[in-house]
Amino acid sequence: MIVGIEGIIEHKEPTLVHINVNGLIYEVNISINTSSAIKEDRVKLFVTQIIREDADLLFGFLDKDEKRMFDTVLKINGVGPKVGLAICSTFTPQTFAKIVNSKDVGMLKRVPGIGPKAASRILVELADFIVSGEENGGRVSNIEAVMALESLGFKKAQIEKALVGCSGDTATLVKEGLKKLQRL
Repeated sequence: MIVGIEGIIEHKEPTLVHINVNGLIYEVNISINTSSAIKEDRVKLFVTQIIREDADLLFGFLDKDEKRMFDTVLKINGVGPKVGLAICSTFTPQTFAKIVNSKDVGMLKRVPGIGPKAASRILVELADFIVSGEENGGRVSNIEAVMALESLGFKKAQIEKALVGCSGDTATLVKEGLKKLQRL
């Protein structure tokens, strides 16, 4: 799995770059925010690789929080890489966190490909999204821990009760959550 790519930009468009890595040229889809932040010919991107039956796609980000935001929205049912990239192109991670925390459906509907139903679903699924750089950081891991515990068959309400007051990375939250859920 490719998690990062570093090389020289051969070709650049608003939503993709061709990066030459020692003679191999990779096409990497990028957000408009990442595109505007690329100022030099040499670039290092954090990458999410999506392998489908008909394609092997790379999505690159200069900012780790933007990559984390992209990865998080992809976990929502009905949100694919095209919509995820549109969200990253429309909002910075900090702005997106504020939109989710204020439950602003109107702002989220501004993203191409997101209607009122999809916007509502995204806001419900990401109710605790906060960028790791903020002072209450770590809530992104909280979402991942909730999703992991849900996949084990626990109810969302029970999980949220169990994770109250817990902190740490996803693995730590899952372990603490499992311990508390056994007692409930």
